[in-house]
Amino acid sequence: MTIKTEIDNAIGNVISETAFIGGKYVKEFEKNFATLYGVKHCISCANGTDSLYIIMKMLGIGIGDEVITSANSWISSSETITQTGAKPVFVDIHPTFYSMDESLLESLITDKTKAVIAVHLQGQMCNIEVIKSICDKHNITLIEDCAQAHFSEFNGKLAGTFGLAGSFSFYPSKNLGAYGDAGCIITSDDVFAEKCRMYANHGSLKKHQHQIEGINSRLDGLQAAILNVKLPYILNWIDRRIYNATLYNEKLKGIKEIKIPEIRNNTKHTFHLYVIQVEKRDELKEYLQKKGVETAIHYPKALPNLEVYQYLNNKRHNFNVSSQIEDKILSLPLYAELKEVEIEYVANCIRTFYN
Repeated sequence: MTIKTEIDNAIGNVISETAFIGGKYVKEFEKNFATLYGVKHCISCANGTDSLYIIMKMLGIGIGDEVITSANSWISSSETITQTGAKPVFVDIHPTFYSMDESLLESLITDKTKAVIAVHLQGQMCNIEVIKSICDKHNITLIEDCAQAHFSEFNGKLAGTFGLAGSFSFYPSKNLGAYGDAGCIITSDDVFAEKCRMYANHGSLKKHQHQIEGINSRLDGLQAAILNVKLPYILNWIDRRIYNATLYNEKLKGIKEIKIPEIRNNTKHTFHLYVIQVEKRDELKEYLQKKGVETAIHYPKALPNLEVYQYLNNKRHNFNVSSQIEDKILSLPLYAELKEVEIEYVANCIRTFYN
């Protein structure tokens, strides 16, 4: 099935109406996403990175504060902490599920800790109930980075609805992707929603009425219109991704050199990524490329091991799991339209490589 005609018509409508900034298409998407997600407010913004930054700025996080986040994520999860003036504090990951190891979280909390950014990675949620209970115990704000977890669930509750706010990216490769950068914040807190909306729009809710100094981070009409077309299909697309992941599991079974993804109990893993751990990763990646199979590495270096964070004096042994998987993780092709014969081809190539 193709939605090209719907997309083309949506783009044409925006252009014909010159509805490029704000307007009905943006408002429509915010309403539709909030309704489908079951939250009171969706505040659209220019990208997922901005959404994290806006949340922290509106919490008053700044110089002298600390924010804890996962050692295994895209740099947006940590660079936005630094941009507020706060210090990023990294916690190692769970050896099975790749997200924050909740058993290590409490030991990193200090009197400077103002928030925890829990990153729901690859489409699978953290052990968010435990993380929330720790945050509540210490009176720390919980922020959820849901850039890879649209409509993922933990005990029947959606990603982004456990903390004060959830941050989303609609980068083109996401399960729900625009045709460029796009993002949003979700929350059910009326006061916080208004502050975020104001800050993202130059500090004003109405043009020329600036109550604070803000930033320019607005979802444009073209991206909103495209997302509006895609939104009714997202749950079916997610079901297809989950089905394709189960096919991978079946067809990769028995290859002792690889470890397939495991799913946490009581969760809905939406498989933004299908990540395996493998021996001879780089050689396998090159072999698959020659066979016409494109793969990726998410991520080649754990955040605390990046050059940019050397000033924090992080030690690799404090992030054993994150550091050990750097040379083993490999993301295989996964999308809703992927055919079983294509999945079988990828699996056969991998089996042949190791045989």
